[in-house]
Amino acid sequence: MSKIVFGPVNSRRFGLSVGIDLSPSQKQCNFDCVYCELKAAKPMEKYLIYPSVNEVVNEIEKFLNGEIDFDFLTLTANGEPSLYPHLKELVQELNKIKNKKKLLILSNGSAVLNPKSFEALLDIDVVKFSLDSVIEKTFYRIDRALKVIKINDLIEKMILFNQNFKGDLIIEVLIVEGLNDTKEEILALNDAFRKINPLRVDFSTIDRPPAYPVKGVSLQKLKELSMYITNTPIVLAKHNYTKEKMDFTVDELLKILQLRAQSEFDIENNFTQLSKNNLQILLEEKKIIIKDLAGIKFYKKI
Repeated sequence: MSKIVFGPVNSRRFGLSVGIDLSPSQKQCNFDCVYCELKAAKPMEKYLIYPSVNEVVNEIEKFLNGEIDFDFLTLTANGEPSLYPHLKELVQELNKIKNKKKLLILSNGSAVLNPKSFEALLDIDVVKFSLDSVIEKTFYRIDRALKVIKINDLIEKMILFNQNFKGDLIIEVLIVEGLNDTKEEILALNDAFRKINPLRVDFSTIDRPPAYPVKGVSLQKLKELSMYITNTPIVLAKHNYTKEKMDFTVDELLKILQLRAQSEFDIENNFTQLSKNNLQILLEEKKIIIKDLAGIKFYKKI
């Protein structure tokens, strides 16, 4: 397997994904997030070492000619993939050969600040931005971004991006204990989401060794904080759910789904078989619908 292409990886949020590492030799990022799985490194403005477009495309063509099935071609990196200097050309070439696969990029969000990467991302099927805080002090404490990156500019450009974007925009929030785990932080994010209008928001916390001595929060805390997000469907992107499952009547389910759409993970991990049966009744009666939001099914009241 090449250093550029890896996988497929089974992602809970994006199905089977083949990764394309645009910085396979070293970490290159304009952030130095405290929770990053990679070693701490000084943030940089641009890539110093990177593969050519031809190298990337050749490796992907070899993979596409194989018999391995997958859902997404995912642009990622040991750092920030949108810093790749030939991103627009690469996206154009990948769109020519991807067949029925979808193209996804996992960006820290700073891509919107660069006009060239902004334009490149408009031709991608699914874009995932990170947005851990919209309060400037907290933003710098968590993401340790270059000081030229201003959180208000980031939000404004994300709003503009989604107004022009025809694909699916996902935003991920990673909660760090003692930094962005307060009601104030999440309400501020909720207001930003109202303006940006992403398709969905993924809530997660630290579950792998981080670059700095920080900790994640409990699943219960993650759930409590997610309840302050009222403007968009939420996915709790955490692998372990509690063992307790709940019985819901048909009427209770209608009320729940009126207030908050439930993801397939919520259904599978929080609902008893009785609740699932009642959910099926509501589907058959056409009182609720299932919507696919960038690869994750959500149940909601009509």
